Amino acid sequence: MLNRKRNDRAPSSHSHETSLIARGTVIQGDVRFSGALHLDGQIVGSVLAEEEGAVFTLSESGHVQGEIRVPHAIINGQVRGDIHATDRLELAQEARVVGDVHYRTLEMAAGAQVNGRMSHHGTEAPRELPAPSLAGAEAVPA
Repeated sequence: MLNRKRNDRAPSSHSHETSLIARGTVIQGDVRFSGALHLDGQIVGSVLAEEEGAVFTLSESGHVQGEIRVPHAIINGQVRGDIHATDRLELAQEARVVGDVHYRTLEMAAGAQVNGRMSHHGTEAPRELPAPSLAGAEAVPA
């Protein structure tokens, strides 16, 4: 049945295929994926995407104990480890993260919890704040 469905798809659809790790499944070790990965089970190890457009989805029943390094992450379960989302990070209502969160774009729902540092990493150069003016010094026009 799975082979029939896979054969019905166009050959160019590989980047859109989703892998599912079901509830009750525990994987010990790093998981590398391309396309999309949906986790209802548990991974004890790192989750690493091998392509730019990859999407990792952690359902409310899912658990990751380790680092997550992906372009796009949708988190609604429990993570014990740092998250590095190079493009977009979505923290849904049931997200529980113990670790540092690094993101370019962040969407966080009411109820999501992060116990760690949150740091934004943009693609553009960081904006510099103007230097504090010294008392009695004049500003030089640009």
